[in-house]
Parts: sequence; C-alpha cells; structure tokens
Amino acid sequence: MRLGLTLLFSLAALPAASEPVLDLPIACTLGETCHIQQYVDRDPGTGARDFTCGGLSYDGHKGTDFALATMARMRAGVDVLASAPGIVTGLRDGVEDRVYGPDNAAAVKGRECGNGVVLRHEDGWETQYCHLKNGSVRVRKGDRVDSGTVLGQVGISGKAQFPHVHLSVRRNGAVVDPFHTGDVTQCGASTGSLWRETPAYVASGLLDAGFTDAVPDYDQVKDGTATRPDLPADAGALVFFVLAFGGQAGDIVRLIIEGPQGQLIQQDSALDRAQAQFFRAAGRRLKGASWPGGTYQGAAILLRGGVEVDRIDATVTVN
Repeated sequence: MRLGLTLLFSLAALPAASEPVLDLPIACTLGETCHIQQYVDRDPGTGARDFTCGGLSYDGHKGTDFALATMARMRAGVDVLASAPGIVTGLRDGVEDRVYGPDNAAAVKGRECGNGVVLRHEDGWETQYCHLKNGSVRVRKGDRVDSGTVLGQVGISGKAQFPHVHLSVRRNGAVVDPFHTGDVTQCGASTGSLWRETPAYVASGLLDAGFTDAVPDYDQVKDGTATRPDLPADAGALVFFVLAFGGQAGDIVRLIIEGPQGQLIQQDSALDRAQAQFFRAAGRRLKGASWPGGTYQGAAILLRGGVEVDRIDATVTVN
C-alpha cells in the first residue's frame, strides 16, 4: 500500500518534562499496513477540520484514529500499544466486534469506546485507547506499563465503522490534540507536538486493490475478502477494484487493466463529494470462449487537479 499527498512535518522539539512523549499506539507501519483516518476536530462550531485545516475529522471527534484497511487485517491480529509509560486506571472488555449502525446503536449507548484502556500519566495527563478487539485486553487495573506495552489488539467494538484504535489524549479532562497542542480552535501551523517522531500527515490514499469476476459488494471490499488471486479462463468478467480514503470533490479515480495482449480498459470516475472512505471498480465482460491465459495487471491512480496523489497496483493470474 502506498499513501499519497503527504505533508511532512519536521520533528518538533520534544514536549516539556511534564508532558508525555508519545509513541505510536499501534504495531504497524503507517502508509503501508495502516493509516490515520481521522484527527481531532479543531472546529469550534458544527463543522470539522483537522490540525492542518484539512477535512480528515468529523464534528466533535476527540482523538486520532489509527486504522486498518480491512477486517481481514484486523482478524489477523494487530497489537495496540501504550503510547507512554503509565498506570492502568480503567478498562473494558467483552464488547462485541461489529460495524456500528442503527441496528446496534442502543446497545452501544454508554459504551461508545467499546473495549478500551485508560492510562494515567504524570501531571494530570491520560491517554485512552478505544475499539479494541473483543477478548484481547491484556492488562489489569492498577498495572504499571511502559511505552510499547501491548494493551490488546485492534478491533471494531463500540461506536466504530472500521477497524481502528482511537487514541484520546487529555490533560485534567480536557482534550489535547497530540499533533498541535496550541489553541484547539486554531489550525494550519503546528505549535507543538507530543509525538517522539511526528507522523507525516497524509490527506488521502489508496488502501487496497484486487481482481475478481464481478463488481464486489462494498462490504466484501472492506472485509478484505473480495480479492481473487487467480481466475478461470472462462470467468464471466474481469473486474479490478480499489479501496481509498480521504477523497475530495473533483478527485479522479483512474482504473487501468492490462493483459497479455495489451490494455483492456482505462476508466476515469470523478467524486462528486468528499468521502471518508470509498471504492471504485471497473471491468469487462467475457466476449468469446475464454480470456487469454497469463498475468493481468491493474493500476489504480488517484488524481487531484490533474496531479497524481497516489497509486496502487495488483495482479491476477488467469489460467
């Protein structure tokens, strides 16, 4: 996975002695096996904006969401880590992993964090880790933990619509944006970071791609089970799809399929509105008895203002 439109921030001076120094709360590689889907909302009104004045947030969001592209990656197991040394002051386990929606909203009320852990740090600071996988919490109340201690695994419990760990940072109960510790109503220029190494800001990217023999359901794409590693020569269609995040109105998603005998298709589709996550698919129906055998290559390109933001490739074998 390659994530594009990256805004690099130089390493800020380490926080003052009373402030925690944060490491990533997830055992993954940003831009490859995980991404940041949403940041703290810095808009004091009913709108939403992240610390760069960008749109990777939603109204009232109080933390940073470190996300996995698919449920399959969640099921494989990705650890949630303590971001700083502290003492466990609260936890919950036993909440079911399921996509939040109207059918389970009542059951989730009051347990929006799902399975989670709260750590107390020095000088009124605390961090909270939400949406952990059911049955994965590995610490107990009162435990002292170091930075990097495994707290549990990434899940989709509570009020969550994709697998991720939601990290909240607070001081004396007040929300603090770890990317920008200045006035929460301000954005656009960082005035302090709590991170040991501040993660690069990536506004948009392509998360996953693959081939199948029909346009897949969005649920299959998000689950990570839509991809077929190979297809029979008499497959009824050859379809290439891509999963993406951070789409903006006017973005172009270009899908290209090339086979043993050259290019089969190039399709451009424009986004008519901003979308936190979305997928697109393009393909061709079988004409004749069979597809030529061999390797087929798919390329997905996200374009913004005519400039390539990100690209991801996938292959399938037809035999």
